[in-house]
Amino acid sequence: MSTSNRKYKDSVFVDLFAEDEKAKENFLSLYNALHGTALKATEDLRNIRLDQVLYMTFYNDVSYLVDNKIILLAEHQSTINPNMPLRCLEYVSRLYETLFESKEKYSRKLLKIPTPEFYVFYNGEEPFPCDKTLKLSDAFIKKTENPNLELTVKVININRQNRHPLLKNCKTMQEYSIFVETVRKWKEIDPQNGFQKAVEECISNNILHEYLKRKTKEVINMLLAEYDYETDIAVQREESLMIGIQQGSYQKALETAKNLAEMGFAVEAISKATGLSKEEIEKL
Repeated sequence: MSTSNRKYKDSVFVDLFAEDEKAKENFLSLYNALHGTALKATEDLRNIRLDQVLYMTFYNDVSYLVDNKIILLAEHQSTINPNMPLRCLEYVSRLYETLFESKEKYSRKLLKIPTPEFYVFYNGEEPFPCDKTLKLSDAFIKKTENPNLELTVKVININRQNRHPLLKNCKTMQEYSIFVETVRKWKEIDPQNGFQKAVEECISNNILHEYLKRKTKEVINMLLAEYDYETDIAVQREESLMIGIQQGSYQKALETAKNLAEMGFAVEAISKATGLSKEEIEKL
């Protein structure tokens, strides 16, 4: 299944915190839980999300300008990608470009820029710490005690069994975590109608009740797209692994053929031993 022809779509996470009519209220609740604040003025929030993605076919990011900060949120449903600091660096660089005119950057006056913060919310099934910090410097080839460039991403595990304090302090995120669990359960029980059953159960249990009741059809469509996306990623990872194995096997065959040739074996014998063609052996 190819992702190249599919239009970019929002995930339920992004819709809940960035696009829905109550997204700013949900985001502000999350922001307050992360910072121990009590901000209430949603009109002070500015959605600055880019027409760019952190994940291949999904707008899986949430970006706001609030309280002189750039807050960039992302969601992970599988293994955490260790390259998130690099992705966030590219993303925030583009955000700064959109916030200021080019000529402002050449002014003799110091340009004041919003402070960036980066968060990833993990809700995959593989074990992962309650929270963890990823650093850009971890990827540097040459390690230094005080790197000249650093970017940190805070990863928070929102699976309920981890009991992260964020879930207690942000009702929307807690209910979203329960929603994800319910979707996962019903998808396994009833692959054909699982998404519909999950939404119905959450509504009856007062989990994201108003949101799901108002947007049942849209949410199911987003879940279907997300499921297809996760399937695509799994297939691509498997294909990438197989290509790596094949390339490694081919390289090993070339090395063996070269060694046999140096030992004086005939081309026909080398071909039979390695599976390489006569033309490939003669090029060595």
